[in-house]
Amino acid sequence: MRFLPVSDQSLLVELQDLAHTLDLLAALQAQVPAGVRELVPAARTILIEFDRWQTSAAALRHHIDALQLGQQDLVAGRRVEIPVHYDGEDLAEVAQLLGIDVPELIRRHSGEDYSVAFCGFAPGFAYLTGGDASLQVPRRSTPRTKVPAGSVAIAGTFSAVYPNDTPGGWQLLGRTEVPMWDLQRDPPALLQPGMRVRFVDAATQNEAGGAPSANHADKKTSDEGAGKALAASKSHAAMQVRAAGLQTLVQDAGRAGQAGQGVSAAGALDQGAMRRANRLLGNDARLPVLESVAGGLQLQSVGATVLAVTGATGPLTVKPRDGSAWQAARNAAIALNDGDVIHLGEPDTGLRSYVAVRGGWLVEQVLGSASTDTLARIGPPALATSMQLAIGDAQHNDVVQVPDMAPPMLPQSGDTVVLDVVMGPRTDWFTAEAVARFAAQRWQVTPQSNRVGLRLAGDEALARSITQELPSEGTALGAIQVPASGQPVLFLADHPLTGGYPVIACVASHHLDLAGQVPVGAWLQFNVLQPFEEIQG
Repeated sequence: MRFLPVSDQSLLVELQDLAHTLDLLAALQAQVPAGVRELVPAARTILIEFDRWQTSAAALRHHIDALQLGQQDLVAGRRVEIPVHYDGEDLAEVAQLLGIDVPELIRRHSGEDYSVAFCGFAPGFAYLTGGDASLQVPRRSTPRTKVPAGSVAIAGTFSAVYPNDTPGGWQLLGRTEVPMWDLQRDPPALLQPGMRVRFVDAATQNEAGGAPSANHADKKTSDEGAGKALAASKSHAAMQVRAAGLQTLVQDAGRAGQAGQGVSAAGALDQGAMRRANRLLGNDARLPVLESVAGGLQLQSVGATVLAVTGATGPLTVKPRDGSAWQAARNAAIALNDGDVIHLGEPDTGLRSYVAVRGGWLVEQVLGSASTDTLARIGPPALATSMQLAIGDAQHNDVVQVPDMAPPMLPQSGDTVVLDVVMGPRTDWFTAEAVARFAAQRWQVTPQSNRVGLRLAGDEALARSITQELPSEGTALGAIQVPASGQPVLFLADHPLTGGYPVIACVASHHLDLAGQVPVGAWLQFNVLQPFEEIQG
């Protein structure tokens, strides 16, 4: 058993194989150590996220070393059949890699049962083990930016079905029409750990006159999973969206504790700005806010309202009904009369602005949070023109407050931003030259960046000393993953829970908000806080 650093608030436990991993997971779940926030199991590892004010990596290692393992009995669950149309983009190439023809590949893939080992990467994405032992192929050297929902794929020793349109590097064999993730189903994920799965060739099944089959769970009777934008307001006050800008989403502190379903926390990328906006209005600091990228958002007050805008800097214009206009201040409470329109201009520094309203936005929660997860497609949809946003009752709020601290300085395009990082957990998979280059070289933020992560480009790619496939493992917020191209990706709030490319380092927790405000065209430079070394008990 190895204990590897991930960040200042997470560590990775590496084990011998999947059986030992599931054994340790069961022991940890039976007695969760104090301060542990999340457990993310994978093929040979468990990512442990913890509150660094309650515990430490060394204390957690000591706890794990003292556990009595080998006591868990794993019982196979019910069996699910999934019909597959074997017409995937990589079908012929995979057959060639294995030295067989396509019909034989289909026969092997659909010929045996699989077991659901764990869920991760995205909600409803189940890692399936077993099947034909010969079906072992590497991931693609460069992941696709979009893999269609329902794609049936293999990588390493695993098979899986992509539940939604997401980026991905697995080899695509075919597709299924059976939904893997449905928020109107209880539980939302079709496949749960311990279940057995059999893929069925849809062409053969149709020839035989069989109907597609899959064991679906019962649907929920409520519409909770639909991610309604905003609930009906009991107050007369509201906001009308006059223009939604480039992208405006509802965000809050995130939906922690859902890793068991393959759901990441999501939430506001700049948590400090979210809290400041709410505190300025006397709200609970965790209430939902609007996270708006760049400029262009226009909101019209229906009744008298009070707003606060934090995060990025830039023009903030209020236009009353009489046609006049005045400049409002960010990081301050702004009183609006009925009909006033507030317009967020293009940022001077930073990228994302946060808009809170006194009383809070009334938002339908999904899995305990109102945040929008763009990768998982959970939560309210992006704001659209003419949408009306309901506002809560501010009767029991605190008084409107003055700023309790100066907002941080934020970058603009072209600036160089220094982020502190902790090396690990897979620093030793890279050459010594690559590790040195990682910290010495500047990395530019490319236009392909979003809430999932910042895609970076450097003059020289990072070379690996270990080139074998990495079994999928948990990825933390701020993880800097390096695909085969050697150009890093810095994971942000909507990142997948697990991934199959090595993580060279992770952004320190005190710089996560700053990472969420770095615009396209800016440069990153990484400041190493500590060299890579295994965690000692």
